[in-house]
Amino acid sequence: MTSVVRLPISAIREADSPRSAGVDMAHARALAQTEADLPPILVHRATMRVIDGMHRLAAARLRGEPEIAAVLFDGDDDEAFLLAVRSNVSHGLPLTLTDRRAAAVRIIRARPDLSDRTIAVTAGLAAKTVGSLRREIGVPPVQARIGQDGRVRPIDASAGRQAAAELIASHPEATLRRIARDAGISVETARSVRARIRAGEDPVLDRRTRPERADREANREMTVRLPEDDPSDELRSLLEVIQRDPSLRYTESGRVLLRFLGSRVLLPDEIPLSLGRIPPHSRLNLGSLARSCAAAWIQLAMGLEDDQAG
Repeated sequence: MTSVVRLPISAIREADSPRSAGVDMAHARALAQTEADLPPILVHRATMRVIDGMHRLAAARLRGEPEIAAVLFDGDDDEAFLLAVRSNVSHGLPLTLTDRRAAAVRIIRARPDLSDRTIAVTAGLAAKTVGSLRREIGVPPVQARIGQDGRVRPIDASAGRQAAAELIASHPEATLRRIARDAGISVETARSVRARIRAGEDPVLDRRTRPERADREANREMTVRLPEDDPSDELRSLLEVIQRDPSLRYTESGRVLLRFLGSRVLLPDEIPLSLGRIPPHSRLNLGSLARSCAAAWIQLAMGLEDDQAG
């Protein structure tokens, strides 16, 4: 469990923040006026810089408090900045698009070995946008990149697959684990290569490396295109079609999915409160929550599209 400590405010340094506009004092004053205790801020132990919580720190100063609750982070400067970007994207006062793009550029330069998708999730951008930024700034090429799951994957898998094919031809008795280790690929890739050889197919080109797959990835963005007209009726009809689907209604897993959808689908004409009546101090937090929920739905959509395409 992460331990919370009390730090003297005078000992805390300003953040190495991805937020170019600095602290929004209106937001800080709104936080200062709340009666509840503010959540702990996150501080880089080595530098005592704020990683996440500059508005809470400003609120504590406005309250005249000498100390503030904090969690200390151990890591280098680059890791601290990554955490700062991830924290500011996922909650609190959201970063502007300009700030998120600038943060992605800094991450690309500091960690060119991270995949476009990993940086995109951290900075709240589309993977396509990160790829474009990578090409624009011209970082030195790397042979492999680290994905969100922490696994290292070669950018060009064809060399590893070709090496695996040659190993299988010369050592047909070799285990998949040995082939994967010697060829520098995953066991699953080695299994794919062997299966394609047995089927008389090209071992280098598989369904995951077809051009149409790359084209789909390049043209998808983690964003939502807003319709010109209210789509509530159309979406309601679509939901009714899903709810009437016998393959969902009469299976346990399907009923679980339908119960999940029933409590989480939000149609535009069902928003219970007009935007103009939402208190100013709640608007940014609610906007951040809505953005994060939208991102989760888009990730689900991308996963469903991948399964369908495969």
